[in-house]
Amino acid sequence: MSHPGPVEPPPTPWDLPSREQVAAFDGDDDLVAVGADLAPGTVLAAYRRGLFPMPEPARFRLPGRAAPPTIGWWSPARRGVLRLDGLHVSRSLRRSVRDFEIRVDTAFDEVVAGCADPRRPGGWIDDGIRAAYAELHRLGWAHSVEAWQDGRLAGGLYGVAIGGLFAGESMFHRVRDASKVALVGLVELLSDAHAAQRLIDVQWSTPHLASLGVEELPRRAYVDRLPALFTVPTPEGLLRSDG
Repeated sequence: MSHPGPVEPPPTPWDLPSREQVAAFDGDDDLVAVGADLAPGTVLAAYRRGLFPMPEPARFRLPGRAAPPTIGWWSPARRGVLRLDGLHVSRSLRRSVRDFEIRVDTAFDEVVAGCADPRRPGGWIDDGIRAAYAELHRLGWAHSVEAWQDGRLAGGLYGVAIGGLFAGESMFHRVRDASKVALVGLVELLSDAHAAQRLIDVQWSTPHLASLGVEELPRRAYVDRLPALFTVPTPEGLLRSDG
């Protein structure tokens, strides 16, 4: 029997920018606000407004400050998104898919740890982020899509699912193509009767992601799509079993 859905946490006490304020945010700066906390209600409220958390940029930190960095709330001026019917699967990737087994939510903490590996360039996932998404996972909002090979976790991705929106946070691989295969698995997981109404948010596009079909939406266009996305039911594959 399926769980009826994720558990709604207590609402945030913080006065986050409204969806309308985020949509109207002008200029090319992707950082919209700083502060607040990473409680589940705060993080979910941010996603529902078109924001996501990452530590503040180094340029905002006071010299010599020992305290952890303040949380930054980001909404890219050009948002990277993937429509489910827009995924580009090359012939070589299609062959690679056959070499992996896709699992969902069987190794969430390990996936986040792989994404947070400090040896990776540009790492930003600190202990606070890891704890926050572990709690969102416990409540049924955050999910991992994993590529396994020979009984070992080869790569994967994690993100937050709210209705028809899957907000991807990060991905990693230990075996070539494993993270790409996890993305293919995510698209297949979301490809139900409501597939045309779903959207994968990847935050920022890169040449690599663009080669897979990721497009860019202006901030306002992305934020304006959110209310309709949130009316779409959660995919069955992301609903927990009671047993």
